[in-house]
Amino acid sequence: MNVSFGHGKTEPRQGVQIDLTGLEVARAIYAYLTAHGVYINGAATITVNGELCEYGGVYVDPSGKVIANGAEYNGAGHKD
Repeated sequence: MNVSFGHGKTEPRQGVQIDLTGLEVARAIYAYLTAHGVYINGAATITVNGELCEYGGVYVDPSGKVIANGAEYNGAGHKD
């Protein structure tokens, strides 16, 4: 996972970009299922749009912020 300032075009500020590998996306889906009472016992394949996911991302609008590894990424484009 990589957390960095984004290249958003929604406002003049940057926002925050969170990039995930395909494995991280699959783990997030698995965790979501588990949190909602769906337990998988055995091998499983998780797909996105019918295919294995190679990568994924989350863009946080400039009005938001992200805290990762103890650092706060302000959507305006600076670490607090």
